[in-house]
Amino acid sequence: MKIPFVSFKPMERELDTELRAAFTRVFENSWYIDGAEDKAFEEAFAKYCKADYCVGCGNGLDALMLTLKALGIGKGDEVIVPSNTFIATALAVTYVGATPIFVEPDINTFNINPSLIEEKITPKTKAIMPVHLYGQACDMDPIMAIAKKHNLFVVEDCAQAHGATYKGKNIGTFGDAAGFSFYPGKNLGALGDAGATITNNKELAEKLRALGNYGSDYKYHHIYQGTNSRLDELQAAFLSAKIPFMDKMNKNRREIAKKYLEGIKNPSIILPYVMPECEHVWHVFAIRSNRRDELANYLEENGIGVNKHYPIPMHMQECYKELGIKQGELPIAEEISATQLSLPLYYGMTDEEINYVINCINQFK
Repeated sequence: MKIPFVSFKPMERELDTELRAAFTRVFENSWYIDGAEDKAFEEAFAKYCKADYCVGCGNGLDALMLTLKALGIGKGDEVIVPSNTFIATALAVTYVGATPIFVEPDINTFNINPSLIEEKITPKTKAIMPVHLYGQACDMDPIMAIAKKHNLFVVEDCAQAHGATYKGKNIGTFGDAAGFSFYPGKNLGALGDAGATITNNKELAEKLRALGNYGSDYKYHHIYQGTNSRLDELQAAFLSAKIPFMDKMNKNRREIAKKYLEGIKNPSIILPYVMPECEHVWHVFAIRSNRRDELANYLEENGIGVNKHYPIPMHMQECYKELGIKQGELPIAEEISATQLSLPLYYGMTDEEINYVINCINQFK
């Protein structure tokens, strides 16, 4: 049996009518930037997240970078980020001229460890950027308490956690703002690159919109040195078509994860931990094994697609060698990078496919 790491086919077949209608609507209107589709999506996504404002942009990295810029963070400032995440989180900090300060994760949840944040705070620290990695919310109460104590901004990186909650509250609504990616593989994915920021701050939302539109508040009037990062009408229409199905798709992902959690019984595998106060949306089903590479090769030989999130920790990437962080200084991030393996999990997986993955893993010696 062949099982890809991810497949969009089941979802696309189910939403075929809605997606084609979205394309036709945009094509017939002949309006492709900053139009009715963008406005409708922003309103729908803000409502879905239970936020007051949503501002679309070109991608998830831009959502984070523009948010930091709108908050006035720049050269000479520091932003606390988790040592275990996709590099876009750190790049957003770098792109505004600030310095990312890495804090180790909790080995069980993979998310930033709140108990290690305060020791990294300096007079230069301006913000904390928690990442709700793999679809599970960070432990937000202590993070928000630390931010309040030290008068820091909180920018949530929600790129992998559309619809996740913490103590019944939607992620993205705890901090000053939150950035989302709608890369095709996300729980809410466009048919290309797209992103957005949500916030409850009207002034911040207006500044974000201007910064992503060449710094312009109205045509040919530029109040900031902005950039070009706008959510185009076509991607907005596709995303709007998917929002009504989001809860159904996330529920399906939780059902698949539950079968994995109950069915995988192999002593060489460490299964993911779910915090009881969180509703996980399972963007990634991340297991760990000290024999990760052997396991990955074995699964691929048996037709099962896998991935590693992420095989090289950020501080060991060549692009961040100027930070001077040596191997061994962030051991938890390094351990996760060396042992983590992501299993296939996507909307519409069949029981036959799920059971095949489980059986193959259980037979791994």
